[in-house]
Amino acid sequence: MTTAITVAWEDHADLVVVGGGVAGLTAARAASRRGARVLTVSKGGPTDTATQYAQGGIAVVAPVGDSVDAHVADTLAAGGGLCDEDAVRSIVTAGPDAVTALRDLGAVFDTAGDGDIARTREGGHSTRRIIHAGGDATGAEVQRALGAAGLPVLFGAAAARILTDARGVTGLLVLDERGFGVVHTPAVLLATGGLGQLYACSTNPPGATADGIALALAAGAGVADLEFVQFHPTVLFAEGGTGRRPLISEAVRGEGARLVDSRGRSITEGVHPLGDLAPRDVVSRAIAERLTALGEDHVYLDARRLDGFATRFPTITAMCADAGLDPARDLLPVAPAAHYSCGGVVTDVHGRTRIPGLYAAGEVARTGLHGANRLASNSLLEGLVLGERAGTAAAIERAGTRVGTDGIPAVASTVCDRTVLQQLITRHALVVRDADGLAAAAVELDRMSVAATCTDADRLEDSALTVTARALLLAAQRRTESRGCHTRSDRPDTDPTQARSLELRIDDDGELSFTTPELTGVN
Repeated sequence: MTTAITVAWEDHADLVVVGGGVAGLTAARAASRRGARVLTVSKGGPTDTATQYAQGGIAVVAPVGDSVDAHVADTLAAGGGLCDEDAVRSIVTAGPDAVTALRDLGAVFDTAGDGDIARTREGGHSTRRIIHAGGDATGAEVQRALGAAGLPVLFGAAAARILTDARGVTGLLVLDERGFGVVHTPAVLLATGGLGQLYACSTNPPGATADGIALALAAGAGVADLEFVQFHPTVLFAEGGTGRRPLISEAVRGEGARLVDSRGRSITEGVHPLGDLAPRDVVSRAIAERLTALGEDHVYLDARRLDGFATRFPTITAMCADAGLDPARDLLPVAPAAHYSCGGVVTDVHGRTRIPGLYAAGEVARTGLHGANRLASNSLLEGLVLGERAGTAAAIERAGTRVGTDGIPAVASTVCDRTVLQQLITRHALVVRDADGLAAAAVELDRMSVAATCTDADRLEDSALTVTARALLLAAQRRTESRGCHTRSDRPDTDPTQARSLELRIDDDGELSFTTPELTGVN
């Protein structure tokens, strides 16, 4: 018999936003402006978000020499045939207005000599359309501007379960220093970021433990494209380095830096027409193949010929100095590391899921924008656009608070030790995968998982990582081809018959299972 939770505190809101990055803060502002009472809950502090660490910038159509069609075409090319073209066009078209709204809020972007916003180019883009702030501190500026809105945020609070009835969302179970509490609400918006902590080494902050994926699955929503984990090709390498590792922005290559191996040979020459500015899956795969051929564990980024590096990239310069490196003199050791989840909770382009009252935006959501591989700097764009839309939808569509939270059962789950889980996923679901490794990881994950009741934040995170690892491995085994950032060494070709997303839900028996294979979106 499952034990009921003792509820230590209660609150009410029209909308609860889970997560305090670009998508969550934008959504909270949008809903609040439309009269909704909004409460944001965040596991960490004001800057414990992936947004804070975003270096490159925001991909937005440039006023000269660019077009919506060109940005859409670049996104579709990177997405490996799995983007929803209507969703891509919808989000890209909304980009300029989203940036204008951010500037109106006080965000300051770098300018060129003529006073116009400066733009750079990143991998997969056909032109210079990436706007940036503080040289290479765009995410920090976005976080600062949105955080200055001063809306209520409950820090140090972990979302434990989305409460629902037959009509949809009724509340959110939250764990903080007071114990378990219930926020009665008809709407919950997931903006929890990614799943980088599935891996021993990633660019993600410690809180990127796939919480939103687990919460959505438990509530009955679907997730898709989880096999497509994007690895950033130029993460600063350190012997034995684990946890969050600093990345060297793609914009460095956009300004002319080159990737070379230990013998000084180009990594990408002859691999792709865009060379070092090829899409990230192409560059990461080229690095992985070169490292395998040489029996080495890192390559190098040569930025020694770039003029004014320290001025253009002050954050990266300081980061390198901490590692005893000077980009003006030294080759920078780099290797791919887990960076971004292209898949997530299935939503429409307004953040709606199949569960009434449940929304998702940002990295946790799968809108159809990214497909099999995210185009560089489309993530902050998506967070701004979908955050605004999802917050607006939640405010407009809100119903009266539905209270139905008596006798809430304890949060029971199966949990694998985090270190064991990270070792399994890192060994068998990295840049290049194969059937035997994926199957072995799935078997070992099940063997090492134990039943547990989640009574603290760490156990909630481990539970989320465990269910998400299972979902990722299932999807990666089912996709018997190489596409986008999912590379199977045993299935190196792309199979046209698999040009569809694979959606997973938890079935009536409590098991992960695939739904219809069609890319139908959400009505």
